[in-house]
Amino acid sequence: MKGEKILITGPTGQVAFPVAAALAEDNDVYGLARFGKDKDRKRVEAIGVTPIPADLADSALEDVPTDFSIVLHYAVVKTGEFDYDLAANAEGVGRLMERCRPSKAFMHCSTAGVYEYAGHKALKETDALGDNHRAMMPTYSICKIAAETMVRFASKQWNIPTVIARLSVPYGDNGGWPWFHLMMMKAGVPIPVYKETPSVYNLLHQDDYIGMLPKLLENVGVPPVTLNWGGSEPTSIEEWCAYIGELTGLEPKFNPTDTTIGSVTLDPAKMHELVGRTQIDWRDGIKRMVTALNPELLRD
Repeated sequence: MKGEKILITGPTGQVAFPVAAALAEDNDVYGLARFGKDKDRKRVEAIGVTPIPADLADSALEDVPTDFSIVLHYAVVKTGEFDYDLAANAEGVGRLMERCRPSKAFMHCSTAGVYEYAGHKALKETDALGDNHRAMMPTYSICKIAAETMVRFASKQWNIPTVIARLSVPYGDNGGWPWFHLMMMKAGVPIPVYKETPSVYNLLHQDDYIGMLPKLLENVGVPPVTLNWGGSEPTSIEEWCAYIGELTGLEPKFNPTDTTIGSVTLDPAKMHELVGRTQIDWRDGIKRMVTALNPELLRD
C-alpha cells in the first residue's frame, strides 16, 4: 500500500506496532490509543505515526479526522470489568465506524477466541461461537463476539466495506505467546496446557500478518467478509516449546489443567482461497524471535 491515509487503532500494542511501522514508510499513518504514558506517544511518533489520544470507551472522537481511506482496527481492552470492556470493544468500534464511515476499507481484527471450544476440530468461520477464553481472560471472548456484531451492523448501516479477520496467535521479533513460554522455561516454571493435549493453534508471524494486509483489504464487503487468520500449518504449545528447547537447551515443563485455554485450531481454507497461504514456517519464526530477543540463550 502506498499513498493512503490510514488510521490504526492500538498502535502501541504487540500486533499493531510493527504494522504501523511498516505502513508509515509509504503512507500517511495515524495511531489512535489512550497514550496514558508519554513514552508510548514518543515511540509511535518515532516511527512516523501521528498520535491521536482517545479512549474508545467514552470518547466522542471529535479529534479523529473523517477522511481516512483505510482503517485498521486492532485495539482491544481486557481489564476484566464487563461494563468497561464492552463499552471499549463493542460500543467503541461502532463509534469509530460512524466517525470513519467515508473510508473505502475497514479491517476489524477479531480473534479465534470467539469460537466455542471444540477439542481438536479445525474450526470454520461458520462454526459455533462461545466463551472460549474465560479461563484466562473473563471478558475477552464475549466482548470480541459483541464487537463483531457491532461491526456487522455498522458496515450495513453506513455502507462501509469491511473485513473481519479472526486472528490466531500472533508472534514475531517483538515477542508473543511463544516468547512468554521461553521466559517460563528460563525460570523453570511449568507451562499451563489444557488437559486435552496437545494445545493446537495457528501461529501467525508478523511478516505474514503485515504482508497479507493488501489481500485482506481486497476482500472487504457489505455485509462484512469474515475469515480465519492464522498460520497455514497448525502447531501446538508442546511442539513450539520443544523446538525452543532444541534451540536453547532449556527443558519445557508442562502443567496439564482445565484452568487455561484449550486448542483453537483454525481451518484456513477460506483464507487460502481469498488471501493466500502464509510464508513464514513457524520454526523459522521461532528461531528469529529467540535470536532477536534473547540471543544469549541460543546454543552455540
